[in-house]
Amino acid sequence: MQQGSLLEMTTMKLFGIIFFCGLLSPSQEVLSGLSCAVSPGAMQNVLSDAILQNGLLQQHLQGLVLPNIMGEGGLLNSPTSITGLHLVKVRLPKLSVVLLPGIGVQLTIAAKLELSGNCLVGLLSELIDILVDVNITANIKCTNFESGTVQVVIEDCLCILGAIKIKLLSGLLSLSVNEIVLNQLTATLPGLLCPVVDIVVNLVNIQLLGTLNAVIPVGTAGTIHYQLASLPFTSGLFLGLDLDGAVKQVGGSIIPHDSSPSALPPLLDKLLVLGLRQSFLNAVLSLLVQIPPQTFTCTPEVFSGASHLREAITTLIPAGCSTCHGTSPLSIRLTLSGNPLILLEENKATVELSVMIQVFIKHLDGPILNLLLLKADLGLNARVSIAGGRLVLGLSLGSTSLSLESSDVGISNISNLKPHCSSLLVETLLPLINGALGIGIPLPNVLGIPLIKVDIQILAGLLVILV
Repeated sequence: MQQGSLLEMTTMKLFGIIFFCGLLSPSQEVLSGLSCAVSPGAMQNVLSDAILQNGLLQQHLQGLVLPNIMGEGGLLNSPTSITGLHLVKVRLPKLSVVLLPGIGVQLTIAAKLELSGNCLVGLLSELIDILVDVNITANIKCTNFESGTVQVVIEDCLCILGAIKIKLLSGLLSLSVNEIVLNQLTATLPGLLCPVVDIVVNLVNIQLLGTLNAVIPVGTAGTIHYQLASLPFTSGLFLGLDLDGAVKQVGGSIIPHDSSPSALPPLLDKLLVLGLRQSFLNAVLSLLVQIPPQTFTCTPEVFSGASHLREAITTLIPAGCSTCHGTSPLSIRLTLSGNPLILLEENKATVELSVMIQVFIKHLDGPILNLLLLKADLGLNARVSIAGGRLVLGLSLGSTSLSLESSDVGISNISNLKPHCSSLLVETLLPLINGALGIGIPLPNVLGIPLIKVDIQILAGLLVILV
């Protein structure tokens, strides 16, 4: 029997904390560390997995009990009653999502509900099985953003009944009983199903919020606290999310970072576009790259070009320096000067880093003679990759600018030291920096969408991950 009916439920409010929808337009500027755009297809996959594939809908509909159905309509118009009617199984559920520009998300669940109960027609009692097609549509909207949380409201929940099939073991069923069942289910099912959708959406809401609002350790150096920065916004093409990324050192001090507005590239056929702003990356780099001063003897065991560096420095020492010559080996101390800074340009990422190079002699009787204090400004080429949900940077030397800060022995011309100092830093300091960066920058697990088969784009001031 084919027949449909439309019943609009009273507006129901669902309070939660996530992003099923939004009110901000994409043009409204939000200065945060990260921004992302999620495609309608990705939203549908995420919600289908959470609600259907994980059995959440079945779990909360299981054992749903319907009111008794009473009426006239059996054989010879005998009194008919259907009691103990309950849901046995949700068959062939399907979920679809439509993004409503500036409004929110429209969630539709279509399924066949298998019901079972006892049917008494006159004096004849037997089991009755009912299979009914239902289509539930809920419009979901976010309001009242505060400190990473929003209120989620289901504005409308519509339940449409489609085909109904009724089966009695005896097969003794009149069309009027079909009519009684249809009328009763039309009157009662929406009031039972929409509250279940309310509960399920609330649970999924909390679950998905955990993918946005999370504190993730960065090795032993500190943490990144990700959280929703503003109300989400919707267009017909994507759901937009802005996230704060608070970078904290061990002990709780926050490394500040400023942000400027930047537009994400279009989604095209991608599920997710995640943009990390340059200032946020700089804050994380300053957390990761905390190399203590390195002091070592300038010997081939430490640095393969040690003898060449020593010879180059020796030629620069004025002839009148009696304390400069002797058997004491040269010692070197490397100290980072300031924090590393990443510079994102079109198709290019570089890291600028300054290093103080102190070359000295420590005599056996104790005094230290500072031959040179140099400042090396390094331009490091950055290779960017994704591994295990983390952004990993690998650095190689691109350029070196060497300047003389001071010399206790009167050295003034250091032009011939540049290649030796570059090799020194490549062999001794750069492996330490790459080792620190190898931990990777933990990324938010946005909606649980795995970061696999990703493309990476580097734009001016923005590093973009496309999934």
